Amino acid sequence: MSELRFTEDHEWLRVEADGSVTVGITAYAQNALGDVVFVQLPELQHYDKGAEAATVESVKAASGVYMPLTGAVVAVNEDLNDSPEQVNEDPLGQGWFFRFVPADMAEVAALLDQDAYDRLLNANADA
Repeated sequence: MSELRFTEDHEWLRVEADGSVTVGITAYAQNALGDVVFVQLPELQHYDKGAEAATVESVKAASGVYMPLTGAVVAVNEDLNDSPEQVNEDPLGQGWFFRFVPADMAEVAALLDQDAYDRLLNANADA
């Protein structure tokens, strides 16, 4: 599964070749936040689904980045410590936050695909 998956909290997930899953925030989320000025990355440890794993601060607000599934964080994007603006410049690429190994890989497929995420954004725009 090479395509992105999404959460209702506006995080994206991509399964990597090594079986880990990369997590970041969507273009919609970074646009809503505005200019990102600081990112607090998670510890390399186990998190339960829904736990706040990271924090992103912008000129407008601070927001949590939540663990999309239960699993162990195995890597963080250290580049964000010195260049948090990468979240704005390339949210689906160099602006990734962390990688984790899910407790149940099958749960990744149950997350929103691109079409379902687009419907969520459209529903939010109409509300």
